[in-house]
Amino acid sequence: MEALDGLLRDALLTTAVIALPMLAVAALVGTAVAVVQAATQVQEQTLTLLPKILAVGSTVAVFGGAGMHLLVTLFDRALAAIPVLSAGW
Repeated sequence: MEALDGLLRDALLTTAVIALPMLAVAALVGTAVAVVQAATQVQEQTLTLLPKILAVGSTVAVFGGAGMHLLVTLFDRALAAIPVLSAGW
């Protein structure tokens, strides 16, 4: 049971590490666009969406390789834990 707990903890931690840069960039860009919209009183919906898409896409391009490396490592650990997990049943 400890192997399953460790694997689930690693999966949640990996998910958080991969998602955090994208969420932070989207929040920062969204805040900056909201401030500009409030200052200029331009309320165009595409003005809020396009910068976020570009910023998150560039963040994925920069950090995507490291994220995939983390996912491969997690997958290797999950495959290695199969015998331990199946022996516990």
